[in-house]
Amino acid sequence: MGKSLPPKAVIGLGKFVWTTMWNLMMSNMAPRSKKGAYVRPDSQFRHVVSADTSFTPAAQRYRLYVGLGCPWAHRTLVVRALKGLADVIDVVVVQPSATEGGWVFEPEHQGCKSLGDLYRLAQPGYEGRCTVPVLWDLQTQQIVNNESSEIIVILNAAFNDFALQPHLDLYPEALQPSIDQWNEKIYHAVNNGVYRCGFAQTQAAYDQASSELFQVLDQLDQALSTRRYLCGDQVTLADVRLFPTLFRFDVAYYGLFKCNLRRIQDYQHLGPYLRDLYQLPGVGDTCNLEAVKNSYYGFLFPLNPGGIIPTGPDLTDLLAPHGREHLESTPENVLTS
Repeated sequence: MGKSLPPKAVIGLGKFVWTTMWNLMMSNMAPRSKKGAYVRPDSQFRHVVSADTSFTPAAQRYRLYVGLGCPWAHRTLVVRALKGLADVIDVVVVQPSATEGGWVFEPEHQGCKSLGDLYRLAQPGYEGRCTVPVLWDLQTQQIVNNESSEIIVILNAAFNDFALQPHLDLYPEALQPSIDQWNEKIYHAVNNGVYRCGFAQTQAAYDQASSELFQVLDQLDQALSTRRYLCGDQVTLADVRLFPTLFRFDVAYYGLFKCNLRRIQDYQHLGPYLRDLYQLPGVGDTCNLEAVKNSYYGFLFPLNPGGIIPTGPDLTDLLAPHGREHLESTPENVLTS
């Protein structure tokens, strides 16, 4: 009576059992290098939609499978919204399941109970990772692509004959070198960097990932002090790829993934920039705070064994004026409602 913890031997045994199980679960959920750093596996399906392939552009032929909590899937929903493809590309939402260890359909879909079943429907015997997003061909019952960075390029260019915003080019040729340069930097240090922090399995791996993450966030904040968007006065795929990570940062990465040196809202320019992107036509509708919290805090059992989902934060700040209009110097590529 009166003791706050069980005996030393019980604590030692508990730590040993939990650490062993944690390492086992993390090795399956987050592959690591010899130094304990998270290594993201490559996507397996890399086809394109174009008139020169068997996957030709058409309305209502393709479908997106997404998880609303997933930042990689979120970027495809942002492009779909900005381009006005809601009536062209159907969307089916899958749910994360901690007990199943992956994405599931609720209810059953096309005879599939899980996303893994859908992958095996497309490719019998498939044993690889079953991730979102998935661009699915309804005509051939095949996976066209499951690499988000490529899907958003497809959505930007392949369906202009059917899009409500066909003249909005998020990957203009003149800006492609700048976009690609930002994408390379942001992917390693920020998009994947938050996962390198959260899934790090050694202190050294975490310290390196955290240092790189906030170094690049500081660079982004400085760059955005003189330009409205990353590549100038128009939204591009560089902004699209950064936005889902920024939206989730204060919600999940700051606490759960130990990215707690600074919040995005603490930055002088990144905070208003996030609000600016959130308030673009249709973008806010792609953001589901509860799904994000349920996905991260409820699904990632090794990082949150109790499964307790936090109440906050309050995201009404995202609707506050961003004050970045003065940085826009030309009316090119203006988004319209």
